[in-house]
Amino acid sequence: MADQTTYVRKPEWLKTRLNTNKSYKSLKKLMRDNRLNTVCEEAKCPNIHECWSERQTATFMILGDTCTRGCRFCAVKTGLPNELDWNEPQRVADSVKVMGLKHVVVTSVARDDLNDGGAAVFAETVNAIRRENPGCSIEILPSDMKGDYESLHTLMDSGPDIFNHNIETVRRLTKKVRAIARYERSLELLRRVKEIAPNTPTKSSIMVGLGETKEELIEAMDDLRANNVDIVTIGQYLQPTRKHLNVERYYHPDEFEDLKQIALEKGFSHCESGPLVRSSYHADEQVNASTQNRIKYMQGVEEQEGKSIF
Repeated sequence: MADQTTYVRKPEWLKTRLNTNKSYKSLKKLMRDNRLNTVCEEAKCPNIHECWSERQTATFMILGDTCTRGCRFCAVKTGLPNELDWNEPQRVADSVKVMGLKHVVVTSVARDDLNDGGAAVFAETVNAIRRENPGCSIEILPSDMKGDYESLHTLMDSGPDIFNHNIETVRRLTKKVRAIARYERSLELLRRVKEIAPNTPTKSSIMVGLGETKEELIEAMDDLRANNVDIVTIGQYLQPTRKHLNVERYYHPDEFEDLKQIALEKGFSHCESGPLVRSSYHADEQVNASTQNRIKYMQGVEEQEGKSIF
């Protein structure tokens, strides 16, 4: 691990271009007018100008803007959260309609102060979006709810189109990187989702540059596949402030391409891998690509078994 006074210069491929066009500004105003939070802003996502300018995908962060955990990689503020806002689900749904989104991601801060981890508000947000935007696909990205699997049923009963939960890093580094969360508990959460809703695609994300080895990344992929995860995203960790964990090294784009090929060979239906990739980056395209790849895979299985309809 690098000491806290060591900093590695960012390479050229991590530089992004600001694009504060009319679409970006109007979307930012919409969020403020509706008192909504987005992980795009709170987590300082490097792709915010691209996604918001083109209105590809927006990631709404519900249950407030204050997290009960203090993960050492995350820029979202930590402290005592505010009371629940039961009008928030409808405001999110209305904003999705105004934006004309075809795919939306709903995530949240961790709310360990709540008995259900916020699952009821999560489910109502999905239901509200569905009522107002029947043609919009919905991806949810909850915390592990500290292993409360009754609350997981509450979430899944709302019928999300895709379930996303990030392991964030490899097994060895989990305790250093994530607060309260456990590697095995995240894997179990993903496994249980498949038991509850076998046809719902599951997804997880891994950051690189925190001191992991390639062998550990491959092990993490194997762990995800062993728990039937369909989609994996791999991106470069970027230090949000000097109070957060240092970047141990920056991966070259060629290394991300190598990791993508490894992931696909291991059976993931889709892998988004690149320096600026984040869990919700091109989320709509990930779902579409995953579905198409799954169809091709099943056709191949049928042909091998002599059951093809073609």
